[in-house]
Amino acid sequence: MIFRLLNIFDRFFSFTVARAHCDIPCKIYDPIEAQVACLTIIRLNDIIGELEENKPNMVKYVSQVSRLTAQKEEHGKIVKEAVRVIWGDYFKTPQIQAHPEVHELVHGIMLMASKAKQNVDRDAALELLEKVNTFAEIFWKTKEVSTYRAICPYPPSVEVVYPDLRD
Repeated sequence: MIFRLLNIFDRFFSFTVARAHCDIPCKIYDPIEAQVACLTIIRLNDIIGELEENKPNMVKYVSQVSRLTAQKEEHGKIVKEAVRVIWGDYFKTPQIQAHPEVHELVHGIMLMASKAKQNVDRDAALELLEKVNTFAEIFWKTKEVSTYRAICPYPPSVEVVYPDLRD
């Protein structure tokens, strides 16, 4: 019904047809979303570990751990989605030929994101971040933007790849 109504309006007003070849506007890809989600997973593991040490009353403890675990799951999904979109929509033949390791790297990110979601394991989350950092370095190389590594200025205070935009 709505489709028919829109077709009638289109006959009278001749709407311009919009077309797109990707999920988001071209050239607005950035792996920072995946990197921040990794940092969040690491931080949530740290907070769960701190709760483990302090063991407040059981109801409060279970409630907090459940909430933190749900957030950790959500951020694992964000990592996967952000990397999948860049890999699937941005990486084309020239980028893949220059960096043939990207397919294996993305597969490794997907596996590590699942592991980081399934467990309270800071080391797994750190390994995930390292893979995502490597993905970010490759991504920025394809854009001919140099990168540097620095400790992020907030907990969990671990190394992250940043594009050097001062050039």
